Amino acid sequence: MTKSFKLLMQKMPKEAQKVARTKTKKMICEIPLWELRQAMQLSQEKMAEILHTKQANISRIERRTDMYISTLRSYIEAMGGELDIIARFHDGEVRISQFSDLK
Repeated sequence: MTKSFKLLMQKMPKEAQKVARTKTKKMICEIPLWELRQAMQLSQEKMAEILHTKQANISRIERRTDMYISTLRSYIEAMGGELDIIARFHDGEVRISQFSDLK
């Protein structure tokens, strides 16, 4: 018989639950584009339709390690998100606004 993850978490010691939640948050914050798309329950075909391109182009975007900011922004916006560019330094963060007008 299958048990839900929520039930299994409740049976874990409190410290283990805390560690699991921390690791889960970290994993969610560091996700490749293709996993993000799947988590949003979108197929490559649907993304291609939204972006007015071919499915093969979506596949290429998801495999790239370097791309235009405008391409990434369009991809994120197609999923209903918003892209922010943040520079992190030892004494704080700065949101880079120069790319906000790219459309």
